[in-house]
Amino acid sequence: MQLVEGLLLGYAGRWGEPRSVAAVVARRDGRLVPADPLARVADPPGGGQPALFTPVVAESSLRDVVDGYADQVARLAALPEPGRLRLLAAAESAGALVAAEMGYEGLPWRVEVHRGLLADMLGAPSLVGGPPARLVELSARIAAVFGLRALRPERPAEVLRAFALAGITVPSTRSWVLRGVDHPAVPLLLDFKERYRIWTAHGWSWIDAWVRGGRFRPEYVPGGVVSGRWATRGGGALQIPRVIRRAVVADPGWKLVVADAGQLEPRILAAISGDQRLAAAGAAGDLYAALATEAFGGDRAKAKVALLGAMYGQTGGAALPALAVLRRSYPVAWEFVEAAARTGEAGGLVRSWLGRTCPPAAADAPDLLGSGPDGPASPGGPDSNSATARSRARGRFTRNFVVQATAAEWALTLLATLRTSLGGMQARLVFFQHDEVVVHCPADEAPAVTAAITAAGRQASQLLFGATRVRFPTHTQVVDCYADATH
Repeated sequence: MQLVEGLLLGYAGRWGEPRSVAAVVARRDGRLVPADPLARVADPPGGGQPALFTPVVAESSLRDVVDGYADQVARLAALPEPGRLRLLAAAESAGALVAAEMGYEGLPWRVEVHRGLLADMLGAPSLVGGPPARLVELSARIAAVFGLRALRPERPAEVLRAFALAGITVPSTRSWVLRGVDHPAVPLLLDFKERYRIWTAHGWSWIDAWVRGGRFRPEYVPGGVVSGRWATRGGGALQIPRVIRRAVVADPGWKLVVADAGQLEPRILAAISGDQRLAAAGAAGDLYAALATEAFGGDRAKAKVALLGAMYGQTGGAALPALAVLRRSYPVAWEFVEAAARTGEAGGLVRSWLGRTCPPAAADAPDLLGSGPDGPASPGGPDSNSATARSRARGRFTRNFVVQATAAEWALTLLATLRTSLGGMQARLVFFQHDEVVVHCPADEAPAVTAAITAAGRQASQLLFGATRVRFPTHTQVVDCYADATH
């Protein structure tokens, strides 16, 4: 009910208003709408004593739930075109159910494998709680390269100061920035960043806090990002590094069926824009290769840069020549994202294919779509706080929102239909991340699970887009270890 209320409020241009069950009923009755309770931070598996001043929120009655649900059904039916948002409400609700089930089932996790990986990457843990041996060693080597007695590489200010002493001005210590710097400390710094991230995000303390009974059980947050993508409350389930995936191993006699939708967002753009040439380009398989052959002289890298640049708003610099080719060759798709950008720049609202509405301009932030810690930097420069810069940033946001939010809808619809098709099997959904699904099943069920995933992908495409020419292939692999799945 809370997820659907958020969808309805956003559709009505009231994004961010309270959406609890109590708020739904109070809004229907014309009473003062209570504020939502504060979001709870997940307790690590195993529980523990709650915080002393954690507020206790009274549960809504069954009558409130029944009345609130009836009100939401009536509001959905009263919309000018209720079908799409009703499908989104169903997919969002099914996603919430799957999230709860996956948290209960847990992802198979071999603690002994994980500890072995940590020993190889980090060396011996500190006896006093400090960095492990390998990080201490790297810190000393980095300091020596800079000619310093000591340096803490995890502190950006110290790294920037070290570069400045070496006569090099570096705007930040992000990995993509460092790769462009010519200095012998750079390879060591990049190595340190990767190992440090493993230690802090998935180290020994993480194992103790999040794994029990051979399972990792995070708390998923459906719709935790404004585009509809999921988030988690603790545990870092949606950012498991490839090296740590070695610890995700199927039970004896069981398999992991790993499926991902290749090049999902570009294919989504083809479907929602109605660009028939772009749809035809991806019909044979590799969309970027097809684009390259048709419009970029066979250069797949340029084709990929152009298409991603069009969706993410990179409209200048090295991407400019490739974007010009894309604009000439696929004008319908180009105009679709341009129109979304213009709406955003003007302060307007855009919607996904099924009707998820973006937040208003005042609520925007650079990371609203869920970019990672080393993702593209937010717009900067002398006029980064000017109205023009804010307007352009808003345009980049809405340009990508219409694509990414629709991609999230396709993935949720696949997840919902797959859950239904697994009924009667021992197979269990255990992981979902944007466009990737992992099912844990007995070995003899793997062929049926693989077929169910393929069918769910087709059904999701049919439900969202009808008889579209766009193809959404799902790449499915049956493995014993999650890290063995290639993407």
